[in-house]
Amino acid sequence: MAVSLLAREISDLCLGKPALRSLSLTTTIAEALFALKNSDDNFLSVWSCEHTAKTNKDYRGNCEEDGCDVGECKCVGKVSMVDVICYLCKDENLLSPSDALKAPVSVLLPEIPGMVVHVEPTSSLTFFMGVPKLFIVCSKASLNQDVLVSKMTLPPPLLLDAIDLILQGAKNLVVPIKTRYSSSSRRKQQQKLSITSPTIHNGREFCWLTQEDIIRFFLGSIGLFAPLPALSIDTLGIISTDYLTIDYHSPAISELEAISGSLADENPVAVIDSDGILIGELSPFTLACCDESVAAAITTLSSGDLMAYIDCGGPPEDLVNLVMARLKGRGLEAMLQEFTNSSCYSTTSSCHSQSSSSSSDEESGSSTPVSALQRPGKYSRSISYSARMVRRAEAIVCHPKSSLVAVMIQAIAHRLNYVWVIEDDCSLVGIVRFCDVLRVFRESIEDMA
Repeated sequence: MAVSLLAREISDLCLGKPALRSLSLTTTIAEALFALKNSDDNFLSVWSCEHTAKTNKDYRGNCEEDGCDVGECKCVGKVSMVDVICYLCKDENLLSPSDALKAPVSVLLPEIPGMVVHVEPTSSLTFFMGVPKLFIVCSKASLNQDVLVSKMTLPPPLLLDAIDLILQGAKNLVVPIKTRYSSSSRRKQQQKLSITSPTIHNGREFCWLTQEDIIRFFLGSIGLFAPLPALSIDTLGIISTDYLTIDYHSPAISELEAISGSLADENPVAVIDSDGILIGELSPFTLACCDESVAAAITTLSSGDLMAYIDCGGPPEDLVNLVMARLKGRGLEAMLQEFTNSSCYSTTSSCHSQSSSSSSDEESGSSTPVSALQRPGKYSRSISYSARMVRRAEAIVCHPKSSLVAVMIQAIAHRLNYVWVIEDDCSLVGIVRFCDVLRVFRESIEDMA
C-alpha cells in the first residue's frame, strides 16, 4: 500500500484541472483588479516571461512538440483581492487610490526569496506532501532560469530532501499540462491573448494543485490508514497554538500587519474578546470574496464591525454610512470617491444575486433593499460564480477530541485548509492546518514502508 502511494506522481492529481489563468509581471494593479473581478479564481498567478526563441544546443528532441521555444517563463508569485485591499490601506495610498492602482502588480508580491520552486511533473506525490501552499505545474526549462535542462529523465528527489526544501521556505512548487500545438495553432493562441490568458507562455498551459487536492486524495484511501483517521486531533498532537489574534474592539487598521501576515501564510486571524473567547475570524479566504471597497472599511472600522461588513450578505447600511462619514471626516475624499464607485459597481449585479438566493433568505423577512453603496460579496462579480466561494466571517470550529477524519471532512466541506479548535465554553485552544494533517499522513506512510 505504501509503495503504491509513494509511486504517485504530481501529474496524477492534475487530471481534469482547468488551465491556470495568469498575469504578466508588468500588469498594472488596476488591470489585475479587473481580472480578479471577472475571474472565478480567488487569486491569479504572476509570471515573468521572455518570449524569445531559445533552444538548448544539446537537445535532440522535437521542439515543435515539446515546446523548447518557451524561453524563460517563471512563476514569481500570485495575487488576490486581499493583496489589493492591503495595498490600498497603506498610508501613502489612502490619499490617492486611483494613482496607487497604476503601479505594476509586482509591488504586491512579497519580497521573500525561494517561495516558488520549480519541480518535475513526474516527481512523486510525497515530494510536496508538506507544502503549505499552492503548487503549479511547469516545464523543466523553469528549473533553472539561466540554463535550459536537456531532454532527459531526472530522478524524483528523496522524500526527506523534498521536505527539507519545504521547511527551508519553499511555498509553491511549480510543474505543465501536457499539450501539443502546431505552429499555426500556437500563432492563433497568441492572437487570442487576453490579460489572464492561460496560454501566454508560448502556447503552454499550466494548472495548480492545493493542499485540498492532497487531502481529498488521502480521503479517497482513508481506510488504508486505519486506525489513524479515528484518532483525535489532540491525541495526534496536531493542534497548533501558533496563530494570530486581534481584539474584537480594536481598530481594524491597527491590525493591518496581522491581516497582511495572514495573507502571506494563508492563515486566518482569530477575532477574540478580552476573555479569549473566539468571536469570529478575518481570513484571506473571506476577504478574497470581497472587493477593493473593503480597504475603506479596514481604514475606518473596528475589527468586530469589519467582520459584519464582510459578511456574505453585504454590509449593513449603518456601517456603510459610518465608513463614508469617517472617510469624509479624515479628509480622504479620494478614497471616499473610490469607495462609492466600487460599491455602485458591485450593486450592478446584486439584483441577480438576490434573485437566485435560497428560499431561506426569502423566508427570513429581515432583508432590506440593497442601497447604492452596499457591497455584496464576490459572488456578485460573476453570476455563475460558485456558491462555495460565498464565505462568512463566522469561524469553523471543532473540539480537541474530534477525530482526524472528521476535521478533514469539515475543512473540505467549507473549502478551507484549517479548522479552529475550541473548548465547550468557546475559548480558543488552537488551530489544525492541512499542513499538519499532511505531516501525519507522511509519517504514517513512512512507518508502513
